[in-house]
Amino acid sequence: MATQKGIIRKVAIATGGGDAPGLNAVIRAAVLAGIARGWEMYGIRDGYSGLMMPEQYPDGGLVSLTRDRVRGITHLGGTIIGTTNRGNPFHYPVKNADGTYTEIDRSDELVRSFAMHEIDALISVGGDGSMSIANSLSEKGVRVVGVPKTIDNDLDQTVVTFGFDTAVGFAVECLDRLHTTAASHRRVLIVEVMGRYAGWIALESGVAGSADVVLIPEIPFDLKKVSQKILERQKTGSNFSIVVVAEGAMPVGGSVSVVSKEVGRAERLGGIGERITEELQELTGKETRLVVLGHLLRGGSPTANDRL
Repeated sequence: MATQKGIIRKVAIATGGGDAPGLNAVIRAAVLAGIARGWEMYGIRDGYSGLMMPEQYPDGGLVSLTRDRVRGITHLGGTIIGTTNRGNPFHYPVKNADGTYTEIDRSDELVRSFAMHEIDALISVGGDGSMSIANSLSEKGVRVVGVPKTIDNDLDQTVVTFGFDTAVGFAVECLDRLHTTAASHRRVLIVEVMGRYAGWIALESGVAGSADVVLIPEIPFDLKKVSQKILERQKTGSNFSIVVVAEGAMPVGGSVSVVSKEVGRAERLGGIGERITEELQELTGKETRLVVLGHLLRGGSPTANDRL
């Protein structure tokens, strides 16, 4: 790899973490800008897996990104080069004979792979985990540009991250649809959305989608107060309620609900919606149903804002 002061000839792009609307728009823009500067542009398959496990890819894990390759991808969801939320090169999970996993540092191996392929610079597109990896690679001499990406909108030094606008817009569309079914059946609907430890998706979609209650990680909730709100609405003639809850929300004195913890990846949050559904039905006596939007928020065509 070229030194920090070397001439740039070849640039690789890696997308890491969960997918988000707008990734392909970033890839296309980066490729066209690089080609205009005379650079050769490449994509690393599935985060850094393409360089760390090249034998698993027919193209060797590193694909040439030409004008033709990125033509017509702006409106597509996902990422054409793939992504993963496993495989941090600094904490790489290796399976032991007994089925357990051990984390090892393979970052030097990755840096050597950059050098072997004569990659002079890296464009890392991802969330907090990917940006942390990019920073650590920079400390090892890799020339890196980080592009912050997450539907959660929870990255420091950013105003709005791409992917967030699309996720909120889709959540609002879902809430609009759920209002009619909740009203028709006089039910309480709990709508669980992504966001990890940040409540941006829940807050903005909840307000824009006219939810009656919004529960976010930043403010621990009291379900008795939530049930009182629902019963008060009933007294005024509103026989249904919509409650939006972020996956990282927690009760006062409680903790977040974790689905699983695996070596080499961030813990998976989820399950809070189910807990709230059961408890609110008991507290209010009203039929309460759960809708988990989950990965639907990550998919689909990006909005205009997330393409820019």
